Amino acid sequence: MINRVARALAAAGVEAPRAEAEQLAAYVLEVPRGRLALADGFTPAQRDRLDALVGRRVTREPLQHLLGSAGFRHLELAVGPGVFVPRPETELLAGWGIERARECAAPLVVDLCSGSGAIALAVAQEVPAARVVAVERSPAALVWLRRNAAGRVAAGDRPIEVVAADVTDPDLLADLAGRVDVLLCNPPYVPRSVPVPPEVAGHDPDEAVFGGADGLDVIRPVVGRAAVLLRPGGAIGIEHDDTHAAAVPALLRGDGRYDRVAEHRDLAGRPRFASASRRADGTHADLAPAWQTDSS
Repeated sequence: MINRVARALAAAGVEAPRAEAEQLAAYVLEVPRGRLALADGFTPAQRDRLDALVGRRVTREPLQHLLGSAGFRHLELAVGPGVFVPRPETELLAGWGIERARECAAPLVVDLCSGSGAIALAVAQEVPAARVVAVERSPAALVWLRRNAAGRVAAGDRPIEVVAADVTDPDLLADLAGRVDVLLCNPPYVPRSVPVPPEVAGHDPDEAVFGGADGLDVIRPVVGRAAVLLRPGGAIGIEHDDTHAAAVPALLRGDGRYDRVAEHRDLAGRPRFASASRRADGTHADLAPAWQTDSS
């Protein structure tokens, strides 16, 4: 049965057909994937259910939508239509932010473009002393964010604060100005002309994927607003497209209020996110205005 499913998924262009076939089978049988070999065979009803799920997956409906959840670090998050499915590569940014937060006794952490709440809830779980504020604009995504936040509270994690707001608002989180220890952001950053997989094109919200013609429409204002929100010495991490390895660090340097700008790559060697620190003296570097790159 699993071999048949894997062949169908492979024919549809799914990248990891065997792994997904096992995940779907485990989901239908209600057993951990590692115990599939010990499970009883499929009942007729379970076969029908699996076939129905496979029929949806071969149309490239996201696996996470079929399962109703997505794994992220140590969490299982509810996801579905209207919210961006968190990706494993974003765990690198979350992990970096968690390490920065652990350097503070009682850190204040802000997660912009929070979506499902993946980054914010991972920080809250792994840094129990942290006050975490998650900002999201989309009404549909906020439903999933609040659902996941409530689920983590029920599991015993410290509650996060959910704020419905546009991260490009020049007055965003005005009451936190100069107080934030760590600011993390996984914004929409794909340039409009870049093709994306069917799972993304047909199911992830457009506003959570594309960041304008060059992919930087949201990142630009976030860089500026973060400099206001961060305390001197506070840290910022922004995920970006793999074509932005130079552009995003240039935006951080060019702002004049950051130092220790760094570029971070994922396990495949692709540029994944940029980080920086708010200047410890709280000042603005005296830079020439010609810092902007051709992509800005």
